[in-house]
Amino acid sequence: MTATHPIELGDSEISLDDVDSAASPSSEDPDPSDSAVETSKGDGKRTRRQAAPSKPRAGEQPNNVRKLRQEAMMSKAELARRARISPLTVDRVEAGCPCRMDTKRKILEALGLSPSARTKVWPDMDD
Repeated sequence: MTATHPIELGDSEISLDDVDSAASPSSEDPDPSDSAVETSKGDGKRTRRQAAPSKPRAGEQPNNVRKLRQEAMMSKAELARRARISPLTVDRVEAGCPCRMDTKRKILEALGLSPSARTKVWPDMDD
């Protein structure tokens, strides 16, 4: 147990016990993994609403870009140059992140493929 040492701040005192209790989580704090978001209105009332759905993450849109690039013996930088996109975009697409239709078209052209070959590169792509 620690001794309480009051700290004087003008007209008020704060003890270390007050600081410890303010810093420790209470049972009333919402779970950080909870998907609901607590908001405060101007009238002082707090409401809970569902958090917006998250954006698709890497790996959620599997594709064959890496495989086809490697079969063509092409580096990521070379594919990026030929497609006129950034190497970071190539990295993200290969990781399965979503991308724009224009980016997909550029990648197909850079790999020397026709637009009709899109289902070979992105198997789950709808027409």
